[in-house]
Amino acid sequence: MYPTDLTVAAVVNLDGRYLMVEEQAQGRKVLSQPGGHIESDESPEAAVVRETQEETGCTVDCGELIGVYLWIHPQSRQQFLRIAYAATYVSCDEDQPLDPGIITRRWTTLEEIQRRQPMLRSPAVLRCVEDYAAGKRQSDALLTDMLPLQHNVQRVLATANLV
Repeated sequence: MYPTDLTVAAVVNLDGRYLMVEEQAQGRKVLSQPGGHIESDESPEAAVVRETQEETGCTVDCGELIGVYLWIHPQSRQQFLRIAYAATYVSCDEDQPLDPGIITRRWTTLEEIQRRQPMLRSPAVLRCVEDYAAGKRQSDALLTDMLPLQHNVQRVLATANLV
């Protein structure tokens, strides 16, 4: 049994387009939101800002919590716990080198994301965007008493929406 993979994701909407990354993962090209693992003693909100900067060259302000999502890989049974935040676009450094494994950043409509479902890193990618577009938000208090999240993964799992 694998440990649960705890990550954050940024849902960044600018004029009806969502900031996405095209990357290499598990030997294939996939599409996902900017995001990644929370570093030691880092808040999930700070991780959203850092990961977005590293993966896209874009600066964002972390906003409201959209939700907590659990996806279980159908073959490996690995659990992926994604904490998704709405983030506001501030600026982008087009010349910044992107993280290893990131092919490019792109701005994509919800309809394009829906059409590219087979290319998504996981079904949670689309679910986060659809929940954002539907105006779903969670109270920030949901995770407050669980910090640092890396030490409370089982408690965070109990709040997750299964994707």
